[in-house]
Amino acid sequence: MKYVISLALGLLASVTALGHAVAAEISEIRIDWATYNPVSLVLKSDGLLEKEFAKDGIKVTWVQSAGSNKALEFLNASSLDFGSTAGAAALIGRINGNPIKSVYVYSRPEWTALVTRKDTGISKVADLKGKSIAVTRGTDPHIFLVRALADAGLSEKDVSLVLLQHADGKLALQRGDVDAWAGLDPLMASAEVENGDRLFYRKPENNTWGVLNVREAFAKEHPQIVSRVIATYEVARKKAVAEPEVLKAALVNATKLPDNVIAKQLERTDLSYSKIGDEQRATIEAAGAALQQAGVIKADVDVKKVAGDLIDPTFGNSLGQ
Repeated sequence: MKYVISLALGLLASVTALGHAVAAEISEIRIDWATYNPVSLVLKSDGLLEKEFAKDGIKVTWVQSAGSNKALEFLNASSLDFGSTAGAAALIGRINGNPIKSVYVYSRPEWTALVTRKDTGISKVADLKGKSIAVTRGTDPHIFLVRALADAGLSEKDVSLVLLQHADGKLALQRGDVDAWAGLDPLMASAEVENGDRLFYRKPENNTWGVLNVREAFAKEHPQIVSRVIATYEVARKKAVAEPEVLKAALVNATKLPDNVIAKQLERTDLSYSKIGDEQRATIEAAGAALQQAGVIKADVDVKKVAGDLIDPTFGNSLGQ
């Protein structure tokens, strides 16, 4: 483990040396943390960015993102420089005019599925016709739901969508206000473990990557800062992989959920990826094509081009993965 961390620190040192000359141009970095991005919690709790940029006099400001939609809103409003989203959500954001670049992978998760209570009689996607579903628009769970409905020969017009943030969606399901919920971990894991709710439709390959995005203007003005943030993220990711108990403790502390719920979330969260590139682009393009076929993305949008403009591997070239 010490060898892994030392390698990551060596990488960080080399990137840091390149960035000092331009660091004086900014005084603050605004970045999000999210419970669906476990690496961000290690990054924040260990104060790694604060240590990295202290010598430059750059302040690090943390903002919680409750979902990809919120992270995208913050990025679009320039109240965040870096934000955590699902890859397909970032694609939709870019299509809708949000000038962002996806520059790093923080996870390959199965973080969404379709969830129902034990008493609803819902066992397959076709059973959702005429039912009410809680969903957070513009997030991976929403995209997952649209694709699931399309595969079952249905569309959003065949169901009643109840637009809620993720935590409120879970609560609405628990109260019986909706029949199903497009869930997101760790809240989905809580519903499964603590409430006995059922994940009645799972398709891991339709969960898109967890990606770190940066405002395009920020990336153009401060490319070395972006590279240093990514290198520091890599230190946190390697620690999360090498010390799973530290990762679990950070999630328990942030979510106030019990160990067995967080263990369920981490069971379906792969943290072995970091460098963004062709594999992520292909998955995001496939999600975009499915959404276009379902009518969510307009037919005249060049999904392949937008995905190509979104994914930018250049800042992480030194990661070597």
